Amino acid sequence: MTRFTLQQRRDAILSPEFDARGRDMLAAPRVGVLALQGDFREHRVMLERLGAVTSEVRRADAVDELDGLVIPGGESTTIGKLIREYGFVEPIRAFAAAGGPVYGSCAGLIALARKIIDGDQPLLGLIDIVARRNAFGRQIRSFEADLAIAALGDGPLRAVFIRAPWIESAGPGVEVLASLSGHGVAARQGRILVTAFHPELTDDTRVHAQFLDSVAQFRRDPAESAGRGSAAVNEEVVS
Repeated sequence: MTRFTLQQRRDAILSPEFDARGRDMLAAPRVGVLALQGDFREHRVMLERLGAVTSEVRRADAVDELDGLVIPGGESTTIGKLIREYGFVEPIRAFAAAGGPVYGSCAGLIALARKIIDGDQPLLGLIDIVARRNAFGRQIRSFEADLAIAALGDGPLRAVFIRAPWIESAGPGVEVLASLSGHGVAARQGRILVTAFHPELTDDTRVHAQFLDSVAQFRRDPAESAGRGSAAVNEEVVS
């Protein structure tokens, strides 16, 4: 597990390219973090620490240039509306259909879901889950918990939940990676990864490292396992 000081995190957030010198920029994976709203800078810190070259994505045409895309936590209704208003729905769907890896944390989980409960917002429908918004309570009920996630190896993962959703139900092609209070809080389907919590707010890089494994696979062979077990996009939900 990579550990770094609070000052290093602040430096990285202010200047995420601080450690780019000496890297082979062409060989490094190019990962974009959707920067319409939410904690996109914290994701960049994690990804840069793991050797990726990151960018803040604010234009829909930038998605096609990426090896991986992260949809961060934030205000889920706002992010959903901005994804639609700024024309991101079709480019992100096309990227995922071509095998491109996408990771969504908290609000990003909601945006990637097929359907949500207790809400009405545009969805991408890229993972076959039904998500419940604010499932663990409002922001004042935010908490941390240790999760056992076999896919990440030995040792619990300290998870930060802030107005977090949970997975109400999942389709047969979805692998639920972690559960809490009887509900899924991390899952993947093909190269789509979601977490209800915020690993970018801790020093544990294992979730982002797993995502970058999918990115590396995509770079080696975009078609390999692309679409395997992927969710059919629900046109009614996205519209």
